[in-house]
Amino acid sequence: MNPVEAEAPSVVPDAATRHTPGLTTMVVAVVAALVLGAVAGVMLVRPQQTPSDSSAEAGFARDMSVHHAQAVDMAFSVYQTTHNAQIKNLAYDIINTQRAQIGMFSGWLQQWELPQTTVRPPMQWADPGHGEPMTTYEDMPGMASDFQMAQLASLHGRPADRLFLTLMIEHHKGGVAMAESILPLTDRAEVQRLAQTIVDGQQAEIVNMQEMLAGLNK
Repeated sequence: MNPVEAEAPSVVPDAATRHTPGLTTMVVAVVAALVLGAVAGVMLVRPQQTPSDSSAEAGFARDMSVHHAQAVDMAFSVYQTTHNAQIKNLAYDIINTQRAQIGMFSGWLQQWELPQTTVRPPMQWADPGHGEPMTTYEDMPGMASDFQMAQLASLHGRPADRLFLTLMIEHHKGGVAMAESILPLTDRAEVQRLAQTIVDGQQAEIVNMQEMLAGLNK
């Protein structure tokens, strides 16, 4: 046989050089998935926007601090004069709980690098641009007047107990309304948690105080 006419040997590519049609598609899909995952991760860990000075969160923190401060003053007043163990315990709980929450409000404002006070009208954050603006903190829901606070400070014993419960029930109702107002206006978890804690805690105390007041009026 003529060597030139001899059949040429077939060439079989090895594993390193063999082309697999689906391999490129698989690699592209994996890379695309990794890129999408990285983008989603960045979106998830992106920090929340810090509340501004005019934000609902800042307004809530400031106004609720003032609201809580009056409750603490009322509780201190009756704590020093009451002979009723239940009312004394209630006043003690209000003093400690609401002072701690005032500290949380103050901490938020510090963290957000905002001033603790403002010249903005009270409760403007809850209803911006609607209705007549409040002119003083006394206009906030449930707040006792200066006259009522002075009257409470002048009483002792059972009359003081009765007035304290009457004022604090209304004060708590106002606090619940304020806390409920912030819930649909914020997406910050810490604000939502504390607002809901205030709603739940003060609603329970309202029921307790109503029962105590009914007992005093018998």
